[in-house]
Amino acid sequence: MAGVALNAAGIMTERVLDPWHCTLDDFASADAPMRRCLELARAAAQTELPVLILGESGTGKTLLARAVHNSSRRAQAAFVSFNAAALSDTLLDSQLFGHEKGAFTGAQKTVKGKFELAHGGTLFIDEIADLSPVAQAKILRAVEYGEFERLGSERLQVADVRLVSATHLPLVAYTQSDRFRKDLFYRIGGITLTLPPLRERPEDMRSLVAAEIAAAGRQQGKVVHGLSRSAADLIFAYSWPGNLRELKRVLHAADRLSHRTASPSATPAGPTKEDGPAPIAVDGPGGDLTLQAAEARHIRAVLDRMGGNKRRAARALGVSRSTLDRKLGG
Repeated sequence: MAGVALNAAGIMTERVLDPWHCTLDDFASADAPMRRCLELARAAAQTELPVLILGESGTGKTLLARAVHNSSRRAQAAFVSFNAAALSDTLLDSQLFGHEKGAFTGAQKTVKGKFELAHGGTLFIDEIADLSPVAQAKILRAVEYGEFERLGSERLQVADVRLVSATHLPLVAYTQSDRFRKDLFYRIGGITLTLPPLRERPEDMRSLVAAEIAAAGRQQGKVVHGLSRSAADLIFAYSWPGNLRELKRVLHAADRLSHRTASPSATPAGPTKEDGPAPIAVDGPGGDLTLQAAEARHIRAVLDRMGGNKRRAARALGVSRSTLDRKLGG
């Protein structure tokens, strides 16, 4: 699609977006699950309800949260992001609610927490399912009453915050097993947005790949015209468990190592149909880095992938059998 760019969530747009300032109006999708998610996100942005974003790792939950904020009446206020994973209760308490000078060893001054910094705007808590029971109880109070205490203080602080939360974990199952408080779940899930994984967005894939290759080329200051046929076969057959984050990494790596066409041999960890990303040998600094040598490595890699079948290899490479034989030296 001519002129299509790719934002950080892997959603098609007609221009290059600043991921921190884009709104939901900048997003589009050809796939029904993604369109439903975006329609609900636009409705959510016009409310003050808390939003819960569910989706696998790499699907773009953080960017969607920011776009909801940028599309809301709070757009001119702060968007404060906080990742709840792997923090002790004390550290999490300090970061979310702040602390007073002398509250603990090393607390040399009073520090505002994320809730206080997000006053009037949006607080985004990523990986909220990782919160401990103690932290869940404190967040519930802050969300319900808009009040909290800094660590080391008994004085109530008040903050007007719109909460957006996200997790890749099965939060509903966590509530059923008492790993996550049901009352907090009901408070944070005013509107639930579910981002579909990349494997459920086949109609978007071609545009997403083309846009990411173009973006990678711009970063490298060169023009890459697209994928070789063999690389395209691999990319569109792969399930992409790492979703958009994995797609971006693979295509940007291929672009850095390619000349004009991204191919499997140019990708240090390109996808395979069966098992996912697998290393593909690339010569180091001491190897032959000429275009002729790169072409020869690519031909050998495709031939190996096709089990030595020259007819299949020629078809995958997009050349005639006689051309393949000539390049192989007979």
